[in-house]
Amino acid sequence: MPNVAEIIKDHVTLEVRSFDRLYLNAFVPRLQTSGGVVDFLVRACGQKIASPAIFGQITNAFKAALRAWADAHGTPWVEFRKGERKDTVAQRYRDRFAKPSGVVLIGVAQERTSAWTATKVRQGRWVDFRYSRKSVCPNHYYVYLLDPEWGPAFIKICGYAPYAVKICLNGHEWAKRQLAGRRLRFEALDNGFLRCAHPETLQAICDQLNAADIEAFFRRWQAILPFPLTAAHRRAGFTYQLSLLQVEVSRTQVFDRPLRGREFFESVIRDHLDLGRPDQVQLLFPRRITRATPGRFTTRVITDGVNPSLHIAYKRCHIKQYFKEERALRTETTFNDTYDFGVGRRLSNLSYLRTLGDHINRRVLETECLAHDCSLAPAQLADLVQPTQTPEGQPAPALKFGQPRVTALLNALCHFLWTADGLTNAQLRPLVASLLGSSYTTRQMGYDLRRLCRKGLLNRLEGQKRYVLTPYGRRVALFLTKVHARVLRSGLQALDLSFTAQAPPALRTTFTALDRAIDAHITGAQLAA
Repeated sequence: MPNVAEIIKDHVTLEVRSFDRLYLNAFVPRLQTSGGVVDFLVRACGQKIASPAIFGQITNAFKAALRAWADAHGTPWVEFRKGERKDTVAQRYRDRFAKPSGVVLIGVAQERTSAWTATKVRQGRWVDFRYSRKSVCPNHYYVYLLDPEWGPAFIKICGYAPYAVKICLNGHEWAKRQLAGRRLRFEALDNGFLRCAHPETLQAICDQLNAADIEAFFRRWQAILPFPLTAAHRRAGFTYQLSLLQVEVSRTQVFDRPLRGREFFESVIRDHLDLGRPDQVQLLFPRRITRATPGRFTTRVITDGVNPSLHIAYKRCHIKQYFKEERALRTETTFNDTYDFGVGRRLSNLSYLRTLGDHINRRVLETECLAHDCSLAPAQLADLVQPTQTPEGQPAPALKFGQPRVTALLNALCHFLWTADGLTNAQLRPLVASLLGSSYTTRQMGYDLRRLCRKGLLNRLEGQKRYVLTPYGRRVALFLTKVHARVLRSGLQALDLSFTAQAPPALRTTFTALDRAIDAHITGAQLAA
């Protein structure tokens, strides 16, 4: 069976890097503070008193305008039931929608959100209102649509102040519309691509998607649909801005045969079960499993009807790999909070997140390929296990292979092969102590981090107490951990006569035969003991 590197190199027919799902928030900056609310009610609405009754009037006017718009355009108006999957309902209407673009349906659902509420305060003969946020459960209006540039999308509008709007788009669907506009042939794979006559053009199109395209989508539909805030409110300065709620950056690699995808996951899962001590290996069943589902379900590494997946979490960032439609490997980084990487949520940061997501996806694949080809040259191994000096003349203490502390240290480093933001002393030390099975102080950890840096396995981030594994460091950690876990430990156990077995290991039998042959050879030489 080919290894991971061979599968990626020789059996991928199409590779596409693109945004997948984009979930955005449209908010009014000047309605995010209580002072802004008062300013809105007094100045933008022309009221002498900042009465919350104005909010009720805006909500009722918006609902009436949206219902009238739906009736005028013949758009279905659906009341979603509790627990009903909205996308499933919307898909049934999409399947019957005959136009190339337009609003497919408008759905209404009660959902919890944070909205402004008022408390009446009497000051002598005058009445005033104080505004604060409160969790409420108002109606939200889902506008499912087909956009000429983006294809399937939806806009969710909250009728309560501060009138938050959510937008869901898909970068792959946008790329499909661009290809169709240029009359370039392609075959879809769900929301991705299975084949394309011009893969270079497809990748160039995916790379062109930017914040301006998203902004244009929102402004286009803001001019078509009724919104709670009218043109008069916008002229007073109460306009929407877009921010990033969730960004998915994906790399899709289509295999020439479905068998290659199953071989890929077999190799990846098998190769990493004993590296870095993963706390969970998850298998996804393509149907919902409940208590009423007949049959007995047990966990297996790979079996028919089960789609394996690899999940890696960092704070609120999620990296996953899965077998898409049993034809393609999808490696996907999902940013649920951009502040995890020191980036704001403004839409202008979209291009940076694409670069960061592509880097993370590439590193995941490189690490998986490296796991099958991580051998070290004799000179590299000699440099590692002997005291040396750095180019700056600093001493680089030896990392003696087989020493328990070094073995635990390298094994713990394998836990951070996938991390997107490096590691710290506090993160690494408990793992080393657990693997070592004895006390391991912060000072010892600091010493080990310095020698790892001087040996070139780690780089310390400038101005931070955080370290990242170098490509050489990943290779060393993988190779020596594998040698110890899969060759030395198992081999020495096979040779240890204190471990009895009904069927002696082949290695023990062979060494026993070798000992007997050597004894017979010496006896035949007629030499004294």
